[in-house]
Amino acid sequence: MTEQEAIHVADVSEGIGGDATAEPGSPVELPVVDVLTGRSFITGKSGSGKSNTASVVIENLLDNGFPVMIVDTDGEYYGLKEEYEILHAGADDECDIVVSPEHAEKLANLALEQNVPIILDVSGYLEEETANELLLEVVKQLFAKEKRLKKPFLLVVEECHEYIPEGGGMDETGKMLIKVGKRGRKHGLGIVGISQRPADVKKDFITQCDWLCWHRLTWDNDTKVVGRILGSKYASAVEDLGDGEAFLMTDWDESIRRIQFHRKETFDAGATPGLDDFERPELKSVSSDLVGELQSISDEKERRESEIADLRQELEKKDKRIADLERELEEARDLSNMADQFAQALLGKAEAPYRGGSGQSTAAGREGGDGGDRDQSVLKSYDEAVAATEAGDGDATEPETSDAGGDIEVDGDADAVTRGGDADSSIEDAPNDDPPVDDVDPVTRADVAESALRFDDAVELGTREAVIEELRSRIEALPELSQGMLRHYRREGVSDPVAAHIDAGGDGDSGHAYSRHRPIRRAGLIRHAGRGHYAYAVPDLIREAYADRLDEESVREIVRAVETAFVPPAERSYPPDADPATVTGGDVADGDDRTDGEADTPDADSILDGLVENSERADGEGSEGDADGEPAASAEGDRSGPGLSETARRLAERGSIRDE
Repeated sequence: MTEQEAIHVADVSEGIGGDATAEPGSPVELPVVDVLTGRSFITGKSGSGKSNTASVVIENLLDNGFPVMIVDTDGEYYGLKEEYEILHAGADDECDIVVSPEHAEKLANLALEQNVPIILDVSGYLEEETANELLLEVVKQLFAKEKRLKKPFLLVVEECHEYIPEGGGMDETGKMLIKVGKRGRKHGLGIVGISQRPADVKKDFITQCDWLCWHRLTWDNDTKVVGRILGSKYASAVEDLGDGEAFLMTDWDESIRRIQFHRKETFDAGATPGLDDFERPELKSVSSDLVGELQSISDEKERRESEIADLRQELEKKDKRIADLERELEEARDLSNMADQFAQALLGKAEAPYRGGSGQSTAAGREGGDGGDRDQSVLKSYDEAVAATEAGDGDATEPETSDAGGDIEVDGDADAVTRGGDADSSIEDAPNDDPPVDDVDPVTRADVAESALRFDDAVELGTREAVIEELRSRIEALPELSQGMLRHYRREGVSDPVAAHIDAGGDGDSGHAYSRHRPIRRAGLIRHAGRGHYAYAVPDLIREAYADRLDEESVREIVRAVETAFVPPAERSYPPDADPATVTGGDVADGDDRTDGEADTPDADSILDGLVENSERADGEGSEGDADGEPAASAEGDRSGPGLSETARRLAERGSIRDE
């Protein structure tokens, strides 16, 4: 191929802009090298013939075996397959192969190295980003390979204003096309831009073109572009051009000619549909080897996507498993906390056994017994009771059992009926030596079973004693001034360390205040309430120890028992926010008369005893006063704790008759 080789694409026509040196109808030829390696712009309104012009140029190049790639934005160039073996690649099923950005390098290889014409149909992609990425990667590969090959090659881009707009907003694809327009010629890579709106195309591209075709334009903005580039007479004449007629401006002969382009010879897929029947011609297919090479890339992509989908599914399963394990771990932590609470309860039970409490309230009932008797298991007593019942011969000669299933006594000098297994009753130990068999009534299986059901109450009793002793020991371990600060928090509810320190008799130095405040906080007796303030936490500690299963009356009883360790007697019956200076040794404001000047608050031992006494007497009456005239430690009104079981009450009544 020499520079004189040309393609015949049009003939000279009459009218303004005609070639004065050539007669109308004279052939118009374009040099192949300038077309393949140059920059061109074809424009005209819809229906004026711009796509026909591009197709005529492409058909002439294909007839002479020159390579070309068409970027088809409307799916109207597949008609070329009627006459030429051209690869139709895109996203539609009618394409020879569905391609993606992964196929870019292979497409460039086919076009440049194997001389395969390609229609890159981007009209079928639902995502504009995918189409732009595909075009960008293909143009990059063409530009890079042409630097090495130096082979004349033409890239035709339809609707180029979408990629290189005049108004800005140009993306990486547009920048790459501009780069091809400016630097592609010296590498052999030419470009043709096609648009129906020249006013919308970046002028840097138009002014760099070697040849331009101006078909019919009617919009003022578009005709003004013609006037600036060709002259004012062409701006008015361009509105009167016929279909397929154009002004051709070329740099190689520095001329402007009015010409009529030939009609394309292949199927016009871009023609406006009419009333005639649409009959699609038989199209040529490309070699199966070419499609096979591209299909292998598609298969590899699908395989990777499938693997990625499988990995994502596995990852989701693992994430779900991790979430399940984290939830199970949290539940295990909750169970661990609950187990710790029960362990504390059992520890309290071991230190303050079921039948003897802490050893303070029932010491009188333990005379003559040793420490091993106090720690005897209640379940063993139940087993003894069952064995005694089964060994009976029917007469009233059952051996006496201890605790829940054994002898239940009524102490005439005591404040309350004592029995085994009741959480709010005082429990007496059985004597070491069993009394004569004739002194007790027979114990039935029902009695033993019901007594066993009361065992939970005994555990509850041990837990309460353990909680009280634990909190009292924490408070008693505090320095005197820190205990005073704790009394301040009890009265105020929420306060700050400096105020508590001053109220307790200290100074206003914050260092001293926080130093004496630290032991209270570490003991957990107060909790941070925000902004440097702390709240009294003893009631909350008690509620948490029982997992919020205690009613408020029971909580208050335990709180009062704990507070005997640091709250003066005269201050206990007053609300936490009362002024301690107003508390006197006279009568208190709870309505009860006192003759000894003490407030109506039992001491710690009384509270502890009250926790193991029954709150509801079988006859609905309260306990009698003790020998010193002080009232017994029992709650007023109804208590939430359980009363005596029917079996224990019956046996207690029988014991009273025997004592009389």
